[in-house]
Amino acid sequence: MINAENILEINEKFSSMEPKEILRQVLADIPNIVVSFSGAEDVALVVMAWKLKKDIKVFTLDTGRLHAETYQFIDRVRQDYDLDLDFLYPDTEAIQKLTSDKGLFSFYQDGHEECCSIRKTEPLRRRLASVDGWLTGQRKDQSPTRTDVPVAQLDTGFAAPGKTLLKFNPFANWRSKDVWDYIRMFDLPYNPLHDQGFVSIGCQPCTRPIGPHQHEREGRWWWEEATAKECGLHRVNIIG
Repeated sequence: MINAENILEINEKFSSMEPKEILRQVLADIPNIVVSFSGAEDVALVVMAWKLKKDIKVFTLDTGRLHAETYQFIDRVRQDYDLDLDFLYPDTEAIQKLTSDKGLFSFYQDGHEECCSIRKTEPLRRRLASVDGWLTGQRKDQSPTRTDVPVAQLDTGFAAPGKTLLKFNPFANWRSKDVWDYIRMFDLPYNPLHDQGFVSIGCQPCTRPIGPHQHEREGRWWWEEATAKECGLHRVNIIG
């Protein structure tokens, strides 16, 4: 049985298991869990979990700044798999204050953290306050900030006061190729932006295609240092 007390042992066990078997145990042991869906290649995680539990709860962060293609893709996945999909939105007053004070593109001068905190981190915090665990599509090969991502961990950053929150990254030891092999093997829908050179897909103003031999996260917040390229959802990757 997975719990906070044995999470290190569970992580060691999961490190040698395939994602599907990890998901099977996690979903059996933690009924009150949600899956994070960004509208990118983590569709593989969503569908893999859905195959094991048809009523799996999935959430996506609607920042208000996503590409049109991402919105269309997310809704297609919702319909194709009849997902219980929860759209999370930022606080209207906080957005109005940010844009009134600093305009629509302050992140180019001030860094992305303030905008991401309002549009992504706080809505996520509200959602995770009511669950016991969440599943993400993080992988070790995605960026310098994710090379030590464990498969199973305690999420101390988003745990509500007095509660324990578990976080699982079933694809941590997979490579990008493994994810895309799965997408192609099962003919899953995917974001059409991937065919235009976008690899890691986030908000439209903060995402661009990458060139040959560039790391996939180089297309995110490209004006900032690579070691700072987390939006706050996985800040633990930086602060340890």
